[in-house]
Amino acid sequence: MPVHRPNPLRPRRLFLAGLLLTALTLALATPADAAATPARGSAHMGMGVLAHDGQHGSPAPTAVTQTEGVDVAGYQGNVAWSTLWNSGVRWAYTKATEGTYYTNPYFAQQYNGSYNVGMIRGAYHFATPDTTSGATQANYFVDHGGGWSRDGKTLPGVLDIEWNPYGAACYGKSQSAMVSWIADFLNTYRSRTGRDAVIYTATSWWTDCTGNYGGFAANNPLWIARYASDPGTLPAGWGYYTMWQYTSSGPTVGDHDKFNGALDRVQALANG
Repeated sequence: MPVHRPNPLRPRRLFLAGLLLTALTLALATPADAAATPARGSAHMGMGVLAHDGQHGSPAPTAVTQTEGVDVAGYQGNVAWSTLWNSGVRWAYTKATEGTYYTNPYFAQQYNGSYNVGMIRGAYHFATPDTTSGATQANYFVDHGGGWSRDGKTLPGVLDIEWNPYGAACYGKSQSAMVSWIADFLNTYRSRTGRDAVIYTATSWWTDCTGNYGGFAANNPLWIARYASDPGTLPAGWGYYTMWQYTSSGPTVGDHDKFNGALDRVQALANG
């Protein structure tokens, strides 16, 4: 009767097969995992609005004259400013910075291009409160395009404070710590420029991450983000919005906004 002897190569083959299967699984998983978290610097106004707040119809007419605007960032590249001007857009904001590690490579074309066609323009900073202090980021913003000049065509800088695209929504901060971080940014920006920065946010994020703090409303204009027929309930303290980002799928560039007033009110904000 033949004797069946164990194959000494079998355990090694099984081990190698397991290694190959693991490597294949990791290779297939890597692109999806990488896509889930965007690269640092790629954040922009309203990046989290659709995911967290959704979209609820088109804006309804209001009794107050609204002036059309846009906001742009590096991912939109060179912007066709004359096309936007001809469509009725009269003001624009350009992303200048993020954290203390990113400046928009298209900033000059976007910021100066809007000015050159006649728009009133400004710059915004995408905040990352988990990387450096509010004061440090305010200084970085001012030093890289976020300043203000009394030329009648430059709007005050904007603090874009919203969902963290790279991790925990509130950047790992308690509500009180987030309020302190924002105050640090705003106080530094004012000391550097003489202007109070605009706060861009969404009510749901503001409620979750600051405890619906109302202490900035007296000095800092509100730019509310909500893709719906109206801006909805505003954060505590603000009785009205100054600007409203109402869509991320507008013509020419996606992010379109309304200023809560006629063009002379946009000019008034620019003039301080």
